[in-house]
Amino acid sequence: MNYKRIFIKNSFVHIIIVSYNRKNIFIENIELLRLSFRNAKQFFKFEIVAICILPNHIHIILNPDNIKEYPKIITSIKYYFSKNYNVGVETPTYGYLNKGEKGIFQRRYFEHTILSEEELNNQIDYIHYNPIKHNLVNNVKDWEYSSFHKYVKQNLYDINWGSSKDVENIINLDFE
Repeated sequence: MNYKRIFIKNSFVHIIIVSYNRKNIFIENIELLRLSFRNAKQFFKFEIVAICILPNHIHIILNPDNIKEYPKIITSIKYYFSKNYNVGVETPTYGYLNKGEKGIFQRRYFEHTILSEEELNNQIDYIHYNPIKHNLVNNVKDWEYSSFHKYVKQNLYDINWGSSKDVENIINLDFE
C-alpha cells in the first residue's frame, strides 16, 4: 500500500500514537514518555498545542516549525521510548521482528492535518474530552495526563468544562 502524507506549510497536525495490541503502557511509564518528548525537542523544533495521554494511546496536536519533520518527530519519540522500555514487551509478529521493532507501538499512526482555526478548536476539545469518552474519569478536570489544566490556567477553558452542553459538538467527532 502506498501511503502519502500531506505537508501543508503552517498547518497543525493531530496525531494518534497507539501501543502494540493496545497494551496499557503509557501511564505507568509516564516519566519515560516525558523524557521521549524532551529528547525529540533536542533535535526538532515543535510546539505541542494539545496532548492527552491515555493508557494505550496518545493524542497530540503538533505545530512543527518544519511541517515535513513531523514524521521524524514521531519516530524520535517512539524510538527513545522503545530503546528505554524494557519491561513487558509482547512478542511481536514476524513483520515487526524482521524490521528490528520491539512491538511496543503500532507501526503506523493516525495523522490529520488541521487547516482552520475552527477545526483546531474542535480537535483540541476532542483531545481533552477523550478520557471521558474512554470511561477513565467522569470529569475532564480529573484526568491529569492532558494539557487541559494548562488551558484552564490560560483561561481558555473553565475548570468544569466538559458538561453535556459543552460536548454537543464533540460527541459526533471520532478520530480513532
